[in-house]
Amino acid sequence: MPPAPISRVRAAAPGRVNLIGEHTDYNGGFVLPTAIPQRTRVELVARGDRRVTAHSANTAEADTYTLGDERRRGDWLDYVQGLTWALREKGFVEVGGFELHVTSDVPLGGGLSSSASLEVAVLRAIRDAFGLELDDLSLARLGQLAENEFVGARSGIMDQMAASLADESTALFLDTRSLEFRRVPLPAEADLVVIHSGVAHEISGGDYNTRRAECEEAARQLGVPQLRDLTHADLTRVERLPDPLGRRARHVVTEDERVLEAVAALERADLPRLGELFRASHNSMRDDFEVSVPDVDRLVELAQADEDVYGARMTGGGFGGSVVILARRGQGRAAGERIARAYAEQSGRNPTLLVPPPA
Repeated sequence: MPPAPISRVRAAAPGRVNLIGEHTDYNGGFVLPTAIPQRTRVELVARGDRRVTAHSANTAEADTYTLGDERRRGDWLDYVQGLTWALREKGFVEVGGFELHVTSDVPLGGGLSSSASLEVAVLRAIRDAFGLELDDLSLARLGQLAENEFVGARSGIMDQMAASLADESTALFLDTRSLEFRRVPLPAEADLVVIHSGVAHEISGGDYNTRRAECEEAARQLGVPQLRDLTHADLTRVERLPDPLGRRARHVVTEDERVLEAVAALERADLPRLGELFRASHNSMRDDFEVSVPDVDRLVELAQADEDVYGARMTGGGFGGSVVILARRGQGRAAGERIARAYAEQSGRNPTLLVPPPA
C-alpha cells in the first residue's frame, strides 16, 4: 500500500543559462548549461479527491482539471497537466488531487527554461507529497515527456536535466544521448552575465519544431541515426545537402565540437578561447541555424565590443530571449549595465540584467 500523502510540501527548481551547445540536445549531442539564481517555487497541498487546482502568481484566477482527464488548453496549465499525464503513463497511479501555488522569477520567454523549472519544481513537490520513488534523472525524463508529448514542444532533455541537476558554481557537461554528465567548475577569474533582450520567444511555437524536423531530415539524407553521429570529417558531404539542411547540420556538427572545446577551455581556465567559442557559436546560430533575431544580434555585438567582455552569444532556443556574456572578474555587473543601457538606447527595448542579480 502506498504511503499516505503528506498534506503540504514546498519545492523549487532553478532556471538555467546554456553556456554553449544550442540545438544539439535533440540531436543526441553535447550541452553545457549552468543554473541561474532565479527559481520557480511551488507549494502543494494534497486533496482527498481527483481534482487539481493550480494558482499562478501571473494569473488572476485558479485553473482546475481532473486527473485522468487532462486536455491541452494552450496555456501554462498544460505544463502541469502534462506532468500528471506523464506520471500516469509511467504507472504512478497513486498520485491524487492537489492544490498548487506557483511563483517564479525565471522570466517567461527569456530562453532560460522557465518551463523546465516549473516542471521540475512541481515534480519534486509531487514526489515528496505522494512518496514516489523517483530520482533526479527520472524527474528530468518525465518533464521532457510532458513537454514533448503533451505540450507539443519537441525539445531535447537539456533544460529538464539542468533544472534537476545543475548548480550555480559549476557547468553541467551533459551527453544527451547517454545522459552521462559531470560538473565542471566555473572559472574563478570570470563573471557570468545574463541579459534578457526584451524580445520574448515561445518554445512551443512552430519555428523550433521546424528546426528539429530539418535536423531529422538531414540525418535521414546522410544515413545516420542522429546528427551526433557525424564528425568534422563529414562536413564536406554535409555541405552538399540541399539548403537549408546543409547549414542546419553544419551548425550541429560544429556546435558539438565547440562544446567539447569549451569544456577543455574551462578546465584550463582559458577565458580568451572560451570567448572565441561563444562568438563562433552565436555566428553559427545566426547564419547556419537562423534562430537569432536582429535585436538579439545587436545585444551580442554590443557585448562583444565591451573591453571587459571575453565573448557573448545568444542562449536558449532562439527567436528572442537572452544573451550570455563572459566578462572579467569583478566587472560583470558594470559591463552588463553598460551593455544594457546602450542596447536600450539603440533598440528602444527594455532589457533586464538577470545575472548578476540585483544586489
